[in-house]
Amino acid sequence: MSVNQQAHTGPPYGQPQPGYQGYQQPAYGGQPLPGVPQSQYGAYNGPMPGYQQPVPPQGSLRAPPTSGAPPPASGASLPSGHLTYSQFGHGDVQNGIPASAAPMQRPPASQPFLPGSAPTPVSQTSTFQQYGPTPASVQQLSNHMAGMTIGSTTAPAPPPAGLGYGPPTSVPPVSGSFSATGSGLYTPYTASQGPSPTSVSQGLPLAQPPFPGQPVSTQRLPTQVPGFAPSPSSTGIGPSSYPPSTGASRPPTMPGPPLPGQTVAGPSMSQPNHVSSPPPPSTMSGPHPGPPMSGLHGPPPPTHPPQPGYQMQQNGSFGQVRGPQPNYGGAYPGTPNYGSQPGPPPPPKRLDPDSIPSPIQVIEDDRSNRGSEPFVTGVRGQVPPLVTTNFLVKDQGNASPRYIRCTSYNIPCTSDMAKQSQVPLAAVIKPLATLPLEETLPYLVDHGESGPVRCNRCKAYMCPFMQFIEGGRRFQCCFCSCVTEVPPHYFQHLDHTGKRVDFYDRPELSLGSYEFLATVDYCKNNKFPSPPAFIFMIDVSYNAVKSGLVRLICEELKSLLDYLPREGNMKESAIRVGFVTYNKVLHFYNVKSSLAQPQMMVVSDVADMFVPLLDGFLVNVNESRTVIVSLLDQIPEMFADTRETETVFAPVIQAGLEALKAAECAGKLFIFHTSLPIAEAPGKLKNRDDKKLINTDKEKTLFQPQTSFYNNLAKDCVAQGCCVDLFLFPNQYLDVATLGVVTYQTGGSIYKYAYFQLETDQDRFLNDLRRDVQKEVGFDAVMRVRTSTGIRATDFFGAFYMSNTTDVEMAGLDCNKTITVEFKHDDKLSEDSGALLQCALLYTSCAGQRRLRIHNLSLNCCTQLADLYRNCETDTLINYLAKYAYRGVLSSPVKTVRDALINQCAQILACYRKNCASPSSAGQLILPECMKLLPVYLNCVLKSDVLQPGPEVTTDDRAYIRQLVTSMDVAETNVFFYPRLLPLTKADVDSDSLPAAIRNSEERLSKGDIYLLENGLNIFVWVGVNVQQGLIQNLFGVSSFSQISNALSTLPVLENPFSKKVRSIVDMLQVQRSRYMKLIIVKQEDKLEMLFKHFLVEDKSLSGGASYVDFLCHMHKEIRQLLS
Repeated sequence: MSVNQQAHTGPPYGQPQPGYQGYQQPAYGGQPLPGVPQSQYGAYNGPMPGYQQPVPPQGSLRAPPTSGAPPPASGASLPSGHLTYSQFGHGDVQNGIPASAAPMQRPPASQPFLPGSAPTPVSQTSTFQQYGPTPASVQQLSNHMAGMTIGSTTAPAPPPAGLGYGPPTSVPPVSGSFSATGSGLYTPYTASQGPSPTSVSQGLPLAQPPFPGQPVSTQRLPTQVPGFAPSPSSTGIGPSSYPPSTGASRPPTMPGPPLPGQTVAGPSMSQPNHVSSPPPPSTMSGPHPGPPMSGLHGPPPPTHPPQPGYQMQQNGSFGQVRGPQPNYGGAYPGTPNYGSQPGPPPPPKRLDPDSIPSPIQVIEDDRSNRGSEPFVTGVRGQVPPLVTTNFLVKDQGNASPRYIRCTSYNIPCTSDMAKQSQVPLAAVIKPLATLPLEETLPYLVDHGESGPVRCNRCKAYMCPFMQFIEGGRRFQCCFCSCVTEVPPHYFQHLDHTGKRVDFYDRPELSLGSYEFLATVDYCKNNKFPSPPAFIFMIDVSYNAVKSGLVRLICEELKSLLDYLPREGNMKESAIRVGFVTYNKVLHFYNVKSSLAQPQMMVVSDVADMFVPLLDGFLVNVNESRTVIVSLLDQIPEMFADTRETETVFAPVIQAGLEALKAAECAGKLFIFHTSLPIAEAPGKLKNRDDKKLINTDKEKTLFQPQTSFYNNLAKDCVAQGCCVDLFLFPNQYLDVATLGVVTYQTGGSIYKYAYFQLETDQDRFLNDLRRDVQKEVGFDAVMRVRTSTGIRATDFFGAFYMSNTTDVEMAGLDCNKTITVEFKHDDKLSEDSGALLQCALLYTSCAGQRRLRIHNLSLNCCTQLADLYRNCETDTLINYLAKYAYRGVLSSPVKTVRDALINQCAQILACYRKNCASPSSAGQLILPECMKLLPVYLNCVLKSDVLQPGPEVTTDDRAYIRQLVTSMDVAETNVFFYPRLLPLTKADVDSDSLPAAIRNSEERLSKGDIYLLENGLNIFVWVGVNVQQGLIQNLFGVSSFSQISNALSTLPVLENPFSKKVRSIVDMLQVQRSRYMKLIIVKQEDKLEMLFKHFLVEDKSLSGGASYVDFLCHMHKEIRQLLS
């Protein structure tokens, strides 16, 4: 069947259908779905900047806007309240190709937006003076534009040529305009009066403007004036221009001094999102200007009167904001007067953070655009909503984005085009992802003894893209084109469209994701597997006992063993359990149900590990409950007086592996370990931590294992299906890079609790342990990714082992783990047939059932680079780039890895600039709409602890983070690299919603507020020094700022609305993340604040990382070098 097929003629899922023979779930749930989704085009998020286009291409132009009024051209003023500019990203750029040839890829979302006009590149260098951007309404327009009337408003008269002046009274201006290297200045996107402004070369005549309503989708950004060092904080102005610190609300950001008659904080320019009191003046580079003066003695502003009611642009969204959005702090207001003569050039200004792309704005826009409608997967190559958007998925033939996300949904037809763009083609696959309750789990299909129907040649599994021919007797493989006979039991007639008449009754023909029950041929040694086992292995050395850890683990296990994973309808779990304790020797326990007391057996010959008992080691929890409880009571007492400080490690894994071998089953080891294993034994390690290696060529050795012993051990574990989960409690260097090898290669998880203290860390540890024991896991798993002809999987990232080039092997794969796959061309692709991926995962369920889980995804292919850039997913791209870089540090110096990342991203953006964007001056930075956050996110990766550690980051921390990130999904890397920052004081205590997030920068924080920052591993609650006493009392139960304790690991439970709201927010965030986040209270100006500031990723970092503004300027320089 073809992928883009017309509306299905069969019944939709929600209607009664013939029952599924052999499926273990009820028929498809949900409301009746339309056969074809509303829109074929996956919108990409983000505000649509007003951006320039040369003379419009001939051919079809955008339909008139939904409001019925044609959009005004730039420069036309609009009646108040008329929001034209849509921040819903219509990414259909006619980038250099005729409009008629470019299929629209975005839904025509509600509001129209406006293109600007392109500045003609000029030979003048930056000799003109400028006092701020010329807003849209005062641009010097070409005669054509100046006389144009749109709607009933006329364009205002242009100012005298040659100079840009301060903003006119009618426009709440936005910060300064910058030329990156001189040729052609750029005005940031002021959200002036409705028209989205043009990108203007100040004082220069404009090129012929495009027609109104022509779709565009590129962003032009200002960059820094050359030759001036950017100052660390925003808008290079001195402290004198701050508003009074009495708590007055901030006026909007202004590029020039207020003009005569311009009220600074009046209602006409109300900024709904002021921060209640400004941050303290930070020291800024650049000249220290005098106090702002009331006016500018120079040519008068344009004559049209002020028009109230236009909102100022916020948050670096390029254009109008949806309406008052609370809590977004604006940048600092009011720049100073530079003297009354228009002659001398102004002092250098920095790029204003509010004029560059804001992650917060993009996330908000995507939520409001795409959060309300379900994402229906029936159409090929749709870009899904962002990971930060809550949306429902309706599977109609392609796998849900919860299972697979791609870096691009429209891939180049040729390898030359792919090389030219440098956009990596990769998929982040999470085969066992947890679905929300409203979505149906994959159906389990049982084809009996014959097993799933597959292609004879490439062995792809039956899926919706297979084409049935010859009346249904054969099918043609969509991956390799081979024709295969349909087995007699599977035969079905075709309808008049060539589809099988049982299309809707078979998940494998109508859905993107489903499961097959595997036959014995898919099992090891051709016999069905036994249910898996869990073995708990507890370090009982001096540190573990003294810290209270051993007692804590034993107490918790008593209740936790009732929550072992089980199949949906089973009364009890089929998983058996065993127990081992160890220090320099190992102790095995016989907990057979017939015993009155557990028996302990000691193995002191750790060099030649064996399991001293078979019967009674792995037992059913319910049968042996009394013996197990007795054992867990005795262990803390038995080792209470231990003096043994040394531990072994490798023999512990070997013991677990041998036990699983003897029981002929797969399983998981839960190892609780505290120190570097220095006792004489296989896998003994030495302390090799050396900070002096940082920034040298030998730094990579810190990430590599000390010995190959653990790699070989991992290989044996994978062969047996023995997955290792590691809980580490170090007080000093432990060598995570080596100890983590087995965990990493078996598909396990590492948890690390440095300087573990019972009172502060037990909640986090116990929550992690509970989740880890209860989560869904597939054992003894093998995954293979098949692709249609033209591309193939060439590289893999994640926690797994590979013994050949195609099979990803994992002793265990849980619902949080992802495998990232990179694809390369090995032939040409065609636009008609697109490209297909099929991920097949063979695994054993927790009940011992062998299953195949299949995910299918169809992508579009393109011959135009513009189509590639219009369908990329930046979050997935960053996930891939981070993993690529984090693997790179194993073999290359960190600086080389960082430079390679910057270079690749510069090439991606330069290729876009060269081939897709309309011509414009080199002084402008132009970003593709759906990659406009690439620079800010890339900078976060570059500044991360692995690639640029501060002095306080330990070698173990870096190795730990490196391993964590390698199997993170896209939502996790998104919040890990760009943390979520919420103003708690702005939370509505009566609603369930979270307060609107703000950007990760210190200048967005107010001394009078409390903020929460989360990154998936930690939650910080930052308390400003001027927070009202009542709030402190309500949240912390103490009467003043000085009494707040840093030692709190949970917020006190107090009976008041604010306390309840904040605790519910924390609980909501904890549930969303795969790990329990550590809560850290940070008081402003306290020593912990340095740690907190490390996560304000838009600012300069202490370890030398660039601020977002500086990095954007650096990227622009790199792009220009590539283009020249």
